[in-house]
Amino acid sequence: MGFFRNLIGLEPKPQISAQLAPPVVADPFNFYSQFTPFQSVGREEAISVPAVMRCRNLIATTIGTMELKTYSKATKEELPNLPWVNQLSKSAPNSIILTALIDALIFYGTGYLEVVEVYQDDNRPARFDFVNNTRVQVQLNKLNTFVDFYTVDGRERPMSGVGSLVTFQSPIDGILHAGARILRAAIDLEKAAANAASVPTPAGILKNNGADLGEKEVAGLLAAWRRSRAERSTAYLTSSLEYQPTAFSPKDMTYNDSLQYMSTQVARLMNVPAYYISADMNNSLTYSNIQDERRQFVALSLQPYVSAVENRFSMDDLTSQTQFIAFDMDSGFLRANPLERLNVIEKMLQLNLITVEEAREMEELSPNGNN
Repeated sequence: MGFFRNLIGLEPKPQISAQLAPPVVADPFNFYSQFTPFQSVGREEAISVPAVMRCRNLIATTIGTMELKTYSKATKEELPNLPWVNQLSKSAPNSIILTALIDALIFYGTGYLEVVEVYQDDNRPARFDFVNNTRVQVQLNKLNTFVDFYTVDGRERPMSGVGSLVTFQSPIDGILHAGARILRAAIDLEKAAANAASVPTPAGILKNNGADLGEKEVAGLLAAWRRSRAERSTAYLTSSLEYQPTAFSPKDMTYNDSLQYMSTQVARLMNVPAYYISADMNNSLTYSNIQDERRQFVALSLQPYVSAVENRFSMDDLTSQTQFIAFDMDSGFLRANPLERLNVIEKMLQLNLITVEEAREMEELSPNGNN
């Protein structure tokens, strides 16, 4: 009876609602909260620091290039993906959208996907587009505990359906807020080192012991001095001129040691092992194989962002209650070498845990055609 009532439109379509108004999990009165637009360091400045760029690339691109798969909650069996799981956006592949989403979680602590299509049967989202954090403003309730609504480019968005935003919250505070002081120090140090590299000699003054020169002669003399120092290291001065340094040399300023120290601080800030970015101060790394290093990297650096995306995609407003979405790490980033895999498969075959056909499927080999 229910089928015919649905067919002729007597029963309303189910309304899916899970995180329509996400709670503010950070301190709502903290000026550096992930829901406040203020930050003392911009992403463009932060990404100019090589250590930040390296850490961002390690985390965002590693996760962004992983495949999403659908599994049954009851049996953990892999299920066919819905179209949006294979391609979140019609305008870009998943690797681009997911990398941008992880980037937003790293820098801002929050990421947004806009719903551009919904399924007619249950009103769940069917396609998304990524929305940059700089375009989004958040309006909180009177107690600053829940989101009332979002605006994108100054226009209010609905809290469900087409045009609404799906919010991803990171369990780690965005580094633009939490690490503003470290990032500002790293940016200033990079600028100082670059300035020192652009000036061949330490800053100083040219003292004229003879007759005073006019403004044009002084400007010409300084320009000639700078141009000559850029072309050659040896200088010539007349008896009436004397060069007096007023700044330390780059060696005296210990820029190399300072840059190394700041790289280590950035690695700590972004939960990335220091040796991954060649910032190995006080490093006591012992021998380990690639698989062990990758497992440690996943557990300490990637897992917070992986869980943030997986858990959000698996919520009721996006995925059926009997299913969950997860990244396929074992077939890619954590895939063992062929010899190790074959040893495991051989033991499983000996214990009759799998069949030969299942073993071929595990190795992505075509069926042998005997069945």
